Amino acid sequence: MIRIQLPPTEAERLDTLFRSTDDRALRDRLQIVLMAHRGRVRQDIAADLGVHRRTVTRWINAYCDAGLNALQPRKAKGAPGKIPQSLANEVRQWVIDWPAKQGLDRANWTHEELADHLFKTKGIPTSRSAVQRFCSKIDIRLYRPTYPYLRGDPVKQARAKEDLAELGKKRRPVRSSC
Repeated sequence: MIRIQLPPTEAERLDTLFRSTDDRALRDRLQIVLMAHRGRVRQDIAADLGVHRRTVTRWINAYCDAGLNALQPRKAKGAPGKIPQSLANEVRQWVIDWPAKQGLDRANWTHEELADHLFKTKGIPTSRSAVQRFCSKIDIRLYRPTYPYLRGDPVKQARAKEDLAELGKKRRPVRSSC
């Protein structure tokens, strides 16, 4: 039996977090610690939660060693992306300028065509899905281009915004049919 004695304030804090969190993994880990605090045997805790008794031991020991931070779920790091972050501005400019400016005979980019262009110009072998994740990370959308305004004359755009604001200020008289 693993017994842990929590101060009343700590037990209350863990119980409050247990009741308020939406993260299933954190809830299970908090419940393991709280059940051990209440004197439950690790085999019973494991049976109640549907986990192995070694899992119960691992989370209780982790809590005893490092506290609440040890119970927090961590996201796996995974492999780094193949497209370097230093190319973000260049790729963004390619999308803004359309494929024609890069010497391609297309109207719009697709993720696959952008991956192919990256390989041909920079020698970076990558997949369509990797380009899609990269574009998402740098806030570029290929499927609904909204970037032509970035190529426009800033003075004309500012004047047009002012004109639109003026139109919005002018109210029409309300006519009632009653």
